[in-house]
Amino acid sequence: MNFSITTKSPETLSSYVIVGMFENQKLTEAANIINKVSKGTLLQNLKSRKFSGKAGKALELTNLPGTKAKTVLVVGLGSNKCKVEFIRAIETIFSKIREAEETAITLFVPELKANGVSRAWMARQIASTATSLSYKYEQRKTLLDGKSLSGLPAKVALAIEGTDSSSDKTHLAEGGAIGRGMNLAKDLGNLPANICTPRFLAEIMTKLGKQNKFSVKCLSEADMKKLGMGSLLSVSQGSKEPAQLIHASYSGGKKKDAPIVLVGKGITFDTGGISIKSSSGMDEMKYDMGGAASVIGTLSAISEMKLPINVVGLVAAAENMPSGTATRPGDVVTSMSGKTIEILNTDAEGRLVLCDALTYAEKLNPAAAIDVATLTGACVVSLGKVASGLFSNNDDLAEEISRAGTTSWDRVWRMPIWEDYTKLLSSNFADLANIGGRAAGSITAACFLAQFATKYPWAHLDIAGTAWVSGKEKGSTGRPVPLLCEFLMNRV
Repeated sequence: MNFSITTKSPETLSSYVIVGMFENQKLTEAANIINKVSKGTLLQNLKSRKFSGKAGKALELTNLPGTKAKTVLVVGLGSNKCKVEFIRAIETIFSKIREAEETAITLFVPELKANGVSRAWMARQIASTATSLSYKYEQRKTLLDGKSLSGLPAKVALAIEGTDSSSDKTHLAEGGAIGRGMNLAKDLGNLPANICTPRFLAEIMTKLGKQNKFSVKCLSEADMKKLGMGSLLSVSQGSKEPAQLIHASYSGGKKKDAPIVLVGKGITFDTGGISIKSSSGMDEMKYDMGGAASVIGTLSAISEMKLPINVVGLVAAAENMPSGTATRPGDVVTSMSGKTIEILNTDAEGRLVLCDALTYAEKLNPAAAIDVATLTGACVVSLGKVASGLFSNNDDLAEEISRAGTTSWDRVWRMPIWEDYTKLLSSNFADLANIGGRAAGSITAACFLAQFATKYPWAHLDIAGTAWVSGKEKGSTGRPVPLLCEFLMNRV
């Protein structure tokens, strides 16, 4: 999808034209121009069809007099006081365009008065939303006619009302990069586990590093054994697929600047191990590498944008399988930190790979570290599919992430990691257990990780509810790539 800026007037264009209307049938500047040249026909049509301008609603009008466009799409923008109305309008636009199968469109966007909405935000949001909505999983489908399933236009021209901004193109490019990062994360999540293995993730990151000019090294199981990563290796020991610790370094900032470290849980398939899951819905456990996918997607986006910041991406990748060599409930392992862990449930494996990755991150002297993981079903119970769970040992970092989530509309909700909860991880046979019982499952999981991130500002994002959707629209969402990109852009 190619984005550009236009200064042409809407009635002069022969492409598919999109204009807006606020509630109470208040026309935007572009819609008012078309209404005037059509001698009131546009507004007459809207009134006769009782189109109110409510956000998320849209109406196609064809062959309006005085205009060159065969079709004008009027989209409702709501009250002009809430950014979510704008997001809903953009999603509606590109859903409608998919149905229309237009190859080129021109979108006229009013400058909004909603709190927290800037011209830069609008351009980024349009490009990232459009690019993300263009996504269709096609890798394993046989297309009889050789055509893409996307159905969205190849060319999108944008006209933002108000003072012309020379930076509009830059903000569109940034939004496009974020959208493509989301789509990469979706691709990785949607691939079946017989293709997307730990080694496959290593190959993808290596190729991306060569393409976007950042360095990648992949630690083998032998390398991890030398480092003492007994916790991470306990997860992969039941599988024929060897674990990988993927270390990617994007150096866009000054050499002396401490990096932001992003740590992704990369369980490419999770049977639960010896503590095996029920068969219902187990196919969705290919999504248990959603954290890894989002880290890879974020590195793709920021390296495409050439963001001036140092970022390290760590992906702790393994497959959790039951076999004669698999870790058993009751086994005790020694982590890279030296702490011993009693594994009471082998299905609580994500924290076992992440804790060693967090200890490894300590050696990088990070400015901050954020781990991203489809960690607990308990988080889905708490927050559903709307917000990701946020846990942190640093109030300033937590506030930064929360603001970035609100701006990008990839929202989070902070939850506690109080010492009261950490006590639930006590063990008679090791320094700590890997589960704390049925109560407060997402919190005790975060408290477990916090024991391995004591030397730097750290945050944990539990994306078990937000990384994918089930049912008819089943598939990866690409979250939280927008949040992570917004956070890093704000850091710059």
